[in-house]
Amino acid sequence: MPRSQPTRIKIPRIGVDAPTSPVGLDRNQQIAVPPLNQPKTAGWYKLGPSPGEIGTAVVVGHVDSRATGQAVFFRLGALKPKDTIEVLRTDGKKARFIVDGVARYPKKQLPLNQVYGHTGKAQLRVITCGGDYDKKAKSYKDNIVVFATLATGPAK
Repeated sequence: MPRSQPTRIKIPRIGVDAPTSPVGLDRNQQIAVPPLNQPKTAGWYKLGPSPGEIGTAVVVGHVDSRATGQAVFFRLGALKPKDTIEVLRTDGKKARFIVDGVARYPKKQLPLNQVYGHTGKAQLRVITCGGDYDKKAKSYKDNIVVFATLATGPAK
């Protein structure tokens, strides 16, 4: 599919139907996430491929929020292989992905090449926080990563 900014992400199995907004890098040169006051918004990493393009598109979001409780990707870790993820795009097309797997990694040991590396296919990674919460660092210790591949055939 040609490049086109995503506008929404839908993950039926876990009840996600959320707007997306473009994000870049934060001050630590990590992928930024949507502002904490937007816990129900997913962020698309605009410096990488768009969902449906050849390459690994990345969508990130919060797991929870002190102000609102459950956030956009609260149940992300419940996805199973063969579940679907649909991304709506500004060009009016839908990119439908099939989940290949879900993994949890300590943030400090995230396998960057496996998560972000180019595979020659149109792929999607959906990432949120997980594991135990570190009160001192005010952050979760792990990341939940969903690996998905663009489905062949028309989106429904």
